[in-house]
Amino acid sequence: MKVFIARPRGFCAGVARAVESVDLALKTFGPPIYVRHAIVHNQHVVNDLEKKGAVFVESLSEIPKGSKVIFSAHGVSPQVREGAKKRSLDIIDATCPLVTKVHLEAIRFAKENYSIVLIGHKGHVELKGTAGEAPNNTYTVETEKDIKELVIPDKSKVAVLTQTTLSVNDARGLLQVLRKKYPKLKEPPKEDICYATTNRQIAVKSLTKYCDVIFVIGDPESSNSNRLREAAEQSSIPAYLIQSSSDIKPEQIEGVEAIGVTAGASAPEQLIEQVIVHLQNLGARKIEEVEEVKENMKFPLPYELSSKLKK
Repeated sequence: MKVFIARPRGFCAGVARAVESVDLALKTFGPPIYVRHAIVHNQHVVNDLEKKGAVFVESLSEIPKGSKVIFSAHGVSPQVREGAKKRSLDIIDATCPLVTKVHLEAIRFAKENYSIVLIGHKGHVELKGTAGEAPNNTYTVETEKDIKELVIPDKSKVAVLTQTTLSVNDARGLLQVLRKKYPKLKEPPKEDICYATTNRQIAVKSLTKYCDVIFVIGDPESSNSNRLREAAEQSSIPAYLIQSSSDIKPEQIEGVEAIGVTAGASAPEQLIEQVIVHLQNLGARKIEEVEEVKENMKFPLPYELSSKLKK
């Protein structure tokens, strides 16, 4: 039995930056450090940071006034920022720079009086932050049906933005539908699907050439991990989203000659290593890495942290 491991996989630059921000804040300022929402959608990462003194909350009202708070990689709305200021919270903003880019595009389109169609998964925390930049101008859509039901007064002033962790294929298909309905559709300079989402989807699709089954390591709450599983399934190969090696069932690999392994952008490398060891214990004799795309992106730490570390 062979195991093919996708590269790139696991932590993207935005996730690495966010997790490092919490780690460094704990070391620099000491616990507790409050984090609004899971810093990234991976329970293993959250549990590890909780052990070090991070306190994860969903509401700012749970944070004592004057405390330090870190905003998660998914970003927040202006309303949340204002709420943090009213509670005199000391903010460390770990929003992924690529999410911030989408926020800035939303602000720009709103200032130019465009109606904004935001493509993404309804209820996802990233979309709440983006839509909050222009709540009166934004229409969230997830399916072709949503687009067909859209009623926008001025069809000549419509812009589109996307959730960064979408499936590339889903975004492409919905964009085509929007372009047909709104011929003057205004789009940002580049599609907002982030480089890491795109790269990991390309990498997992390359595994389907060699493998009989694919395991995607990631949290069920992780949008990009779910999209990786879907990308593999599009090649008619069984694909399973697992949180750890213990989720692998014997029947899933029975009679299988080649197994593919990848991980969502919020899954740490230690989980990947554990899965590989587990598969070796089950009889895997050859481990091979398949690098489809080279990735070396790195984002600087939030200013609130980097400025302290320079002193």
